[in-house]
Amino acid sequence: MTNMVYKILLAAVAIASIAQLTIATNYTVGAPSGSWDLQTNFTQWADSNTFHTGDVLIFTYSASQHDVLEVTKANYDSCTTSSPITTDASGNTVVTLGTTGTRYFICGIPGHCTSGMKVQIDVSSSSSSSPPSVPSTPESPSPTASSPGSSPPSSAATSVVAGVGLGLGLAAALLVL
Repeated sequence: MTNMVYKILLAAVAIASIAQLTIATNYTVGAPSGSWDLQTNFTQWADSNTFHTGDVLIFTYSASQHDVLEVTKANYDSCTTSSPITTDASGNTVVTLGTTGTRYFICGIPGHCTSGMKVQIDVSSSSSSSPPSVPSTPESPSPTASSPGSSPPSSAATSVVAGVGLGLGLAAALLVL
């Protein structure tokens, strides 16, 4: 009897661990036909993708010609570069979408935002069972540069992000069998 209870508990741990598995997507902003530049239609690009918590935005650009500022909605609408939430000019800005809501990004080089170099990202929950949330200001930290010498994927790529207990859960499932 104790052996049966042990197996049931191990199976429950395995199922709970596997349930933590979620899919996150890396989005190269503007890909596949563009990048963070003056030629890409970012409204069209954003509308063609669905963003969820845990997804990652990768802005690739020439650091001598562009930058990435995360701003408020008011500053996005008016292309105001003063008081950005975050700023990065590394040429490879990586932003993890950690919360639901709307995030706003612009290029801070004079004239670029007003020429269309801005993108609004609407982030929904990665779980369909969660209630929708009211758009909020983004959490910190946001844009960060990747380590020197690394290069982002050339197009959107999917990666698997697993809960810490996944390995233990799978090991427990093997013990049950």
